[in-house]
Amino acid sequence: MSRRLPAAVAALVVLTGCSPSLEAGTPSGAVSSATAEVGASAEVSGPAEFTLVATGDVLIHPALTEQAEADGDGGRDFRPLFAGVRPLVSSADVALCHLEVPLAGPDGPFSGYPSFSAPPEVADALADTGYDACSTASNHTLDQGVDGVRSTLDALDKAGLAHTGSYRSEQESRRPLLLDVNGVRVGHISMTYGFNGIPLPEDQPWVADQLDVAVAKRKAAAARKAGADVVVVSAHWGVEHQHEPTPEQRKLAEELLADDDIDLVIGHHAHVVQPMERIDGEWVAYGLGNHVARHAEPTGATEEGIAVRFTFRRSADGWRVRQAEYVPTLIDLGPPIRLRDLSAEDAGTYVDALERIDDVVLSLGAEADGLTRPGR
Repeated sequence: MSRRLPAAVAALVVLTGCSPSLEAGTPSGAVSSATAEVGASAEVSGPAEFTLVATGDVLIHPALTEQAEADGDGGRDFRPLFAGVRPLVSSADVALCHLEVPLAGPDGPFSGYPSFSAPPEVADALADTGYDACSTASNHTLDQGVDGVRSTLDALDKAGLAHTGSYRSEQESRRPLLLDVNGVRVGHISMTYGFNGIPLPEDQPWVADQLDVAVAKRKAAAARKAGADVVVVSAHWGVEHQHEPTPEQRKLAEELLADDDIDLVIGHHAHVVQPMERIDGEWVAYGLGNHVARHAEPTGATEEGIAVRFTFRRSADGWRVRQAEYVPTLIDLGPPIRLRDLSAEDAGTYVDALERIDDVVLSLGAEADGLTRPGR
């Protein structure tokens, strides 16, 4: 997508990087990424509504790297893996991914579970798919230490992707991430429950954001002060391979959405789909499942995911979700391994997967609150 800041904003922010120009399938609305100095604001006119798409865990197991090598004609090309969701992602006005694993340099080393290190070409594929930004706070953020954080963010910068949740400097950690969609500014916050027992460095405790409601509220307030019209929190939480959100997840969601500065909560980590719920007029997706992964022991549920699509509309009292949708996805283990948008496939071929996903996503009554699935 093209990322050009309005002139009134450009003087007040520090740009995080460039981006590919508009391509077929991308929206005409330009998205700009910036990390704003707190206190900066400007009045910018914009559209009456915009769409936001978010997807699940990008978990690069070795089999996916092997597939990228097979697709790469002597290199590594992850774009064919993601190609099935490109129309869905690139048609959104702003698209958020969740990069769960560190990215290494081009020469690696690369590794899988339990200590991940993935090729930097993943970032190129995410940008090509149409993503604007990635949340990077997860239990694997520190798998390769502070050096892994730096190489990850360097790769995202090179690909033109904005990012939040992990940082190369204290100054970077203090700047709210704002994504500018034709003048509508979307703040993005990313936090995780922990780092698999790896402590934050004593001399660099700012390197990644741990999940804390008070801190999330402060970050949301800072984003609003910097000019955010909408604030989204990506939360890495819950129990792996469990469809039901834990009592703690539900409590945290209520506390986060009770804050006037936070508009939407998107969950990750479980590697299976979890429900969606509307709380006092605002939405939480407890878990989007895997976006791409290749577990050693696939369960079926670990290959199912959802993309969520929210249409925000401007109202007299701010921006509100006009339409909430979920779009089922499936990792086809092939060979070749490919990610599929099930809304674009023959529904009769995937009846069982669609029924399982529907049952989970709607299990807390979200359908009565207006949640829909295309084609259902």
